Amino acid sequence: MNRSGLHATALAAKRSEQARGITTALLLLAVTVTSSGCTALTQPIDGIPSDRLPPQFFQGEKNNLVPIDISLLAQEPPRQYTLGAGDVLGVTVDSILPSTLPDQVPEPPPVHFPEQEDTLPPSTGFPITVIDDGTISLPLLDPIKVEGLTTDQARDLIRRKYVEANILPEDRKISPLVTVIKKRQINVIVVRQDQQVSNVILEQVNRSGRGVTAADQSGESTVVKLDAFENDILHALSETGGMPGTSAKNQIKILRSENKSREERRRFVEQYAQTIATHVDPCSCPPPMPEDPSILKIPLRLPPGVWPSIRPQDVILEEGDVVLIESRENEFFYTGGLLPGGQWPIPRDYDLDALGAMAIAGAGVSSIQRSSGGSLVGNTQLIPPGNLFILRKTPCNGQIAIQVDLTKAVNNPSLRPIVQPGDTLILQYKPCEEAINFGIGAFFTFGIRELFN
Repeated sequence: MNRSGLHATALAAKRSEQARGITTALLLLAVTVTSSGCTALTQPIDGIPSDRLPPQFFQGEKNNLVPIDISLLAQEPPRQYTLGAGDVLGVTVDSILPSTLPDQVPEPPPVHFPEQEDTLPPSTGFPITVIDDGTISLPLLDPIKVEGLTTDQARDLIRRKYVEANILPEDRKISPLVTVIKKRQINVIVVRQDQQVSNVILEQVNRSGRGVTAADQSGESTVVKLDAFENDILHALSETGGMPGTSAKNQIKILRSENKSREERRRFVEQYAQTIATHVDPCSCPPPMPEDPSILKIPLRLPPGVWPSIRPQDVILEEGDVVLIESRENEFFYTGGLLPGGQWPIPRDYDLDALGAMAIAGAGVSSIQRSSGGSLVGNTQLIPPGNLFILRKTPCNGQIAIQVDLTKAVNNPSLRPIVQPGDTLILQYKPCEEAINFGIGAFFTFGIRELFN
């Protein structure tokens, strides 16, 4: 074979080797793109850069809130207990209650010891109940009005009535004895939806790297018996577990049982239903349901220097009133893409920005892990993903996408939007990050082999 033939054979072999190299590179490109999840190219998201958002997207409402003075939830007790319908009195009147003959030794009055949870001291006398009209019935007398009187005033009134009826002599230095055996009570209903979700369980679920599953939000309803002058919100909460926990909203709702309040709530619902029925414009959204003005809402946290607008009569509970502690069943955000998929609770008492939400989901900025557990930071994936998209719902089933450049957001807190309930966070690579990771992968899987060859 001549020299030209040898040259042609070598040239053909070189071209064949180049073709095999190109084919290998193309196969490597396909495998790398498929395995690295090239969503930046195949599933792009059109988002608004966070540096173009108005300030309200970065202003939270929780960080500066402080708890209110919980003593405002209790009524001021009177200096002396005043009687009312439902009180059980211990009454003793010489020679009349109990009835004895002049030459007979009087029987000692019965002594009543309070129950374990009762705050009353031991009492003496025969039990007499104050009926609904505020009167008591004693032997040989017409009903006596004692409502609004103290025990000392009731004692003096009873003696005066017996003297006026010529049953007891006026000059006799004997006074009836009046004590309180049992205070009147007011029945209220406390509905708490913060007792079903355990904070310990939530912490364990978060540490496991999985989202929070839906919890039972039916709540617990308790009928609470409150003594007179203790029938307020603070005592009702104390009887049912204390102040609302972190799984509850930072407010208390009071639904009055009186017919007037019930009628106001019924009219409010009917008025909103009429508003929805008359909304016929298909191009606009119906107005959202406003707050019911007949329901009293008491916030538990307010900005510093703001005094709660709570009147003394607002915290007093009457027979049949309902105290409602609502759960935060809708205060979650969701994650996807290169973040571990799941549903995560939003903190109740402080604002959560984009980087904090990633940390709650179990992913840092410089070390992102797949939801399947495989590390993206390895021999071939040295560049972490740098695009975080926040998908936020808007009225009328709309949506906006917010793009957060994590490289810039790490150094500039003003580029981290506050995460709102219902947001979905999706982490993706930037196209340049995809290309760099592909180049690194191609070098380590193909280039080194060629160097050795």
